[in-house]
Amino acid sequence: MLEHGGRLHQAVITYGIAPADWLDLSTGISPHAWPVPELPAEAWQRLPEDDDGLVDVAQAYYGAPQLLPVAGSQAAIQALPSLRGPSRVGVIAPGYNEHAHAWRRAGHEVSCLSASSLLERVDGLDVIVLIHPNNPGGERFEREALLACHARLSARGGWLIVDEAFMDVTPEDSLSPFATRDDLVVLRSVGKFFGLAGIRAGFVCASRPLLDTLRDYLGPWTLSGPTRHVLKLALADRGWQTEARGWLRHRSARLAEVLRMHAITPTAGCALFHWWRDEQAPMWHHALAARGILTRLFDEPRSLRFGLPADEAGLLRLGEALASIRSMGLGR
Repeated sequence: MLEHGGRLHQAVITYGIAPADWLDLSTGISPHAWPVPELPAEAWQRLPEDDDGLVDVAQAYYGAPQLLPVAGSQAAIQALPSLRGPSRVGVIAPGYNEHAHAWRRAGHEVSCLSASSLLERVDGLDVIVLIHPNNPGGERFEREALLACHARLSARGGWLIVDEAFMDVTPEDSLSPFATRDDLVVLRSVGKFFGLAGIRAGFVCASRPLLDTLRDYLGPWTLSGPTRHVLKLALADRGWQTEARGWLRHRSARLAEVLRMHAITPTAGCALFHWWRDEQAPMWHHALAARGILTRLFDEPRSLRFGLPADEAGLLRLGEALASIRSMGLGR
């Protein structure tokens, strides 16, 4: 199992700090979650049904002509490598490590490359996996450049896979509307923007033949009844979505401001996190954790990802901790 953010229970054991006393900034999950209402009893009592209206609501939200609900984009990340024969696969790096892990485990030849290198080496690869915007590197791509990349791959039967887990704040940049094209796969996640990571839900936007193959591979009931009920409501709540986008942009700007005040200038980021690359990242990670603030530490390259505090009190606590650590000489 690879390391991920959100391992609060492990931090509790390691640092001896009670769960309620932590400020958890280790994930890119919005702390401003969509408010889940009380669920009807039938959501728990009946088997999920595919024709319950969820697909229609999701297609409208993502602007996707066709899609498949899955148990988080992670389910698709693990399944897609099994749907191709041996391939030369280029995966963006640094990035979400599960992509490269899944393709290697399925026996493919995997190269982890920078965003610019991937687009330059299209003709030498069968599959390209991008994250847009990238996590944690923050890279963004022009839509026309991605479509051109896809066209070159598809001409040889290759795939372009674009993980858009952090796209919801800028939906106008999504490739979901183009995912009817053969060999283009767009992954969408509900957990980040809606703050609903616990329901493990996502969608795959792709051509109908590929979606049918993936559906057969995953089997029935990929999402539970309660999950489907919540998703139909959340994806249709346009008022909340508009408000959430403004809130996230503001909180992201405030987080960047606090980090810069303490000479932690973000290397990159998006509306849901900021990423700081520095050789002293492990020391900062442990110093913050000793003060009950959990960040996401990356070993290669050495760096920290800061998720969004939920409020000004959280930002104040982070700022005070950074100042305290600076005063002890770290980073000088």
